[in-house]
Amino acid sequence: MGRDKALLEHDGQSQLARMMSLLGDHTDRAFVSTNGEQRDEPERRRFERIVDRYTDIGPLAGILSAMDEHPDADWLVVACDLPNIDAGTLRHLIDNRSANHPFTAFTSSHDGLPEPLCAIYRAGTATILREFVDDGVRCPRKILIRSDTHLIEQLDPRSLDNVNTPDDLAGSILEAAS
Repeated sequence: MGRDKALLEHDGQSQLARMMSLLGDHTDRAFVSTNGEQRDEPERRRFERIVDRYTDIGPLAGILSAMDEHPDADWLVVACDLPNIDAGTLRHLIDNRSANHPFTAFTSSHDGLPEPLCAIYRAGTATILREFVDDGVRCPRKILIRSDTHLIEQLDPRSLDNVNTPDDLAGSILEAAS
């Protein structure tokens, strides 16, 4: 993308602010995961933050840091680069979470694989994640594929499309407006 995806403007606000508003409507508390360099960035300072305690493990750094901070909490993990996500998508995930599986995730509308960055990670799953990291697996999707993950279908196939390039962002905004 060439710039911080959390700070991209969408619907008159940063993608981060939009996501935090959505999460605030569906959770008791919402946190922004930051690395050490981002912690004092002005937009992130507007929200409660959990600073990564791990390095070189990608998104798992934020997930494990959150679990370390609040080990008894179930975690609704959502990436900030999902411009099409809406309240209905989050409600569907929450309403269909499994009490019998460590993870609940949407099935990707693109490849049928789990969507790990719009998923619920139940309390106590840090042990599972750490075992994978210790074995060299740092990809959240691979972890959910290899785990007992409860998968649910997306209501809107575009709801979890992420943006990785300026063209992706322009396309998602143009399509949403039409």
